Amino acid sequence: MRPESEPQPVIETERLVLRPFLLTDCNRIAELAGHRLIAEMTANIPHPYFPSMAEQWVSSHDALYRANAGVVYAITLKGEDLIIGAVSFPTLKDNCGLLGYWLGVPYWGHGYTTEAAKGLVAYSQLHFGLEKLQVMHLVTNDRSKSVIRKLGIPYIENRFIRANGYEREVCYYEGRLK
Repeated sequence: MRPESEPQPVIETERLVLRPFLLTDCNRIAELAGHRLIAEMTANIPHPYFPSMAEQWVSSHDALYRANAGVVYAITLKGEDLIIGAVSFPTLKDNCGLLGYWLGVPYWGHGYTTEAAKGLVAYSQLHFGLEKLQVMHLVTNDRSKSVIRKLGIPYIENRFIRANGYEREVCYYEGRLK
């Protein structure tokens, strides 16, 4: 387990840099996460999404990380510091992480989400003792289903969750990491 005082490090993959979010990222977060398709494909991002909502979200990240309870990263392309999405474990408990992610619509279809998720999982295995992974997607989100298949996490069942004021059906996956 990593010490609480250790700052959240940057993670590099082949094409990406995962870094902590900054308050200066909030307009870009609202621009990308505020797209209607993001709200339709995720359970927890409302539409419209405003910079003030992003500020509240970003402000919660440091305490989550310092408590070893979760970690949130901005996804950026190497050589650019422009945010293209997010990858996270909003919950880390008992060596198990609930994986979350979203990617701006212009960046879909390039494998960035899978690459970012694999980078975060590898980091979390070393620094958080991550042994088990949970992830879910809305039943209509085939792009997310593809990411989860590439991660090799077994499907368990469909479930219903309450999100953004609605009951939403999700496909739930869970598995031990190798």
